[in-house]
Amino acid sequence: MKRTTLAGIALAVTAGLGLTGCAGAAGPAEPQAAEGKTRLTVSVWNYEGTPEFKALFDGYEAAHPDVDIEPVDILADDYPQKVTTMLAGGDTTDVLTMKNVIDYSRYASNGQLQEINSVVDKVGKDNLAGLDAFNLDGKYFAAPYRQDFWLLYYNKDLLKAAGVDEPKDLTWEKYSELAKKLTTTADGKKVYGTYHHIWRSVVQAIAAAQNDGDQVSGDYGFFQDQYNTALDLQKAGATLDFGTAKSQKTSYRTMFESGQAAMMPMGTWYIAGILQAKKDGKTNVNWGLAPLPQKDANGKVTTFGSPTAFAVNKNAAHSDEAKKFIQWAAGEEGAKAISKIGVVPALKNDAVTAEYFKLDGLPTDELSKKAFTPDETALEMPVSDKSAATDKILNQEHDLIMVGERSVADGIAEMGKRVKDEVLK
Repeated sequence: MKRTTLAGIALAVTAGLGLTGCAGAAGPAEPQAAEGKTRLTVSVWNYEGTPEFKALFDGYEAAHPDVDIEPVDILADDYPQKVTTMLAGGDTTDVLTMKNVIDYSRYASNGQLQEINSVVDKVGKDNLAGLDAFNLDGKYFAAPYRQDFWLLYYNKDLLKAAGVDEPKDLTWEKYSELAKKLTTTADGKKVYGTYHHIWRSVVQAIAAAQNDGDQVSGDYGFFQDQYNTALDLQKAGATLDFGTAKSQKTSYRTMFESGQAAMMPMGTWYIAGILQAKKDGKTNVNWGLAPLPQKDANGKVTTFGSPTAFAVNKNAAHSDEAKKFIQWAAGEEGAKAISKIGVVPALKNDAVTAEYFKLDGLPTDELSKKAFTPDETALEMPVSDKSAATDKILNQEHDLIMVGERSVADGIAEMGKRVKDEVLK
């Protein structure tokens, strides 16, 4: 497997241009696969720091010895803009990783991706979590291989010390009561019953998912109960207050791994992080997973999350091989490959779940397994050309509510007014 950076591509292009005036000289050759092999290029971000890519590429090459995969590595912060530029310039990278559904919608609508309905059908529509986000009028231009979603992390030792059973079947009301009960101070050390990070999604995306609310509608009354819960916990001292967490740039990992928080709503991406921290001896927290608390005690678990997907470039040099790779990556073999490193795959079946729970250090109790299979996972933010501008406004007003500069009612009203005036018009 070779690795190409965009800087390297630019140098090659520049060098080639400089040599065109020399008789008999040739520009630098494009990196080639080994003789007899197909060279499949895949756009990625921060390849060295994103182990799921290597797990997928190594697994595919092992299963398909006639293919060499070459990652086209891009800085994470630059990724959306670089891919946009590549596509506009007719770049022939075969597979494009869709970092978010908003960019996906734009590329697909612009006719820059190939339709891959046949791939989705072979993997199985009913098995892929997050697939609905890629449905554009019955056509799919990408298939998810990863689906992160939110659940509840908890410290088993702190709950046991408080005489509390595992946190199953929690409503937000029961969760708040439990967080207050678990909040203690001993030897001058404060232990919070829970920790809510500063992201607006901790309130707004949860409220939207569990109330079937639309975050780009301009009508945000469905946020109210969730804000009241968050502010009540803060007022009771059962979570670190928002202003302190933001000003001190508090790490949610530190809060949980140091035992400063007994519970914490957070995404599944943290599973790989805490497993590594345990392996490296940086924490001794005895942790478990539970479903995210719910609005109603009806037995159904609704959460939110974001899928990550692969798409075939409209100008791909190897379209057929690209589709084969996506079918493998989104399918059972790809799911097992990333499960082994703690990444949650989009494919959900008993074999994949069993593989995931073989991870060394992962809690294997029934509650943790239940948390891994929510009934419904809503998108963190809807796919819309209004999403980016709306997100900015919702973030600003969220901060004002959480630090007490606006009441919940006034903040929600201001969100609606601004989104309608500044975005929807």
